[in-house]
Amino acid sequence: MIGLSSSSGLKRREEELEEIIERALRKARSEELKAIADAVASLADYMKTGFKETLERIASIEMRIEEIEERLEELSKVLLEHSRILQEHSKRLEELTNAIREHSKRLEELTIAVQEHGKRLEELTRVIGSIGRRWGRDLEKTIIELYRHILAERGVIPEKIERFVYEDRDGEYYVKGSKIEFDIYAHDEKVYLIEVKSHADVEDVEWLYKRGEIYEKITGRKPRKLILVAVNIDVDAYERARELGVEVIYGSLVP
Repeated sequence: MIGLSSSSGLKRREEELEEIIERALRKARSEELKAIADAVASLADYMKTGFKETLERIASIEMRIEEIEERLEELSKVLLEHSRILQEHSKRLEELTNAIREHSKRLEELTIAVQEHGKRLEELTRVIGSIGRRWGRDLEKTIIELYRHILAERGVIPEKIERFVYEDRDGEYYVKGSKIEFDIYAHDEKVYLIEVKSHADVEDVEWLYKRGEIYEKITGRKPRKLILVAVNIDVDAYERARELGVEVIYGSLVP
């Protein structure tokens, strides 16, 4: 009896122990599940918040991208406009370049023409100068012939008037390299210096007087007379001639 009783008590204890263990396991499972549920809830909240922030950031990025696209579109329009203007400027520059080339060609042609005209003008100037010199000499002869009798009264024979040219190479008497012309009449060791003008002014009178001094320095012979022959002479030139001792043969006085 005692042995059966002990076996029954032991079995009850085992059953109680199993029940305690089962309750502990159920409790442990319940707490674990709760923890898992809390973790899942936390994860859900985190994911919900993270997704919202991500969506907000994506929306912000999309708005920024739209702004950038709009700006790029504006820049593209500006670039197209600049390209169009550049093309117009390039076309205009090409037109100007062609015009400059045409003007340069025309200028070159004109330069050649001017050079050719210059040559012709130079030739014409030489011809006119030659004619002028001949005309001047002819005029002088005509004036001398016109006043031949008055010159003869002053002791001058027109046919014996000679031209003497001195080249002042060193500028000793006048401008360096200049040629000084003298119309002289020499007779019986006497020298007359003569100047012939269609119209005489003060400068002509003073230049004749100056050449008289130069002639004396060159030759060592002082002119006996300085004679100015003029068709017309200014009144002040006539007065100046009297002051300098220059004899004047003239047709009329000009006020």
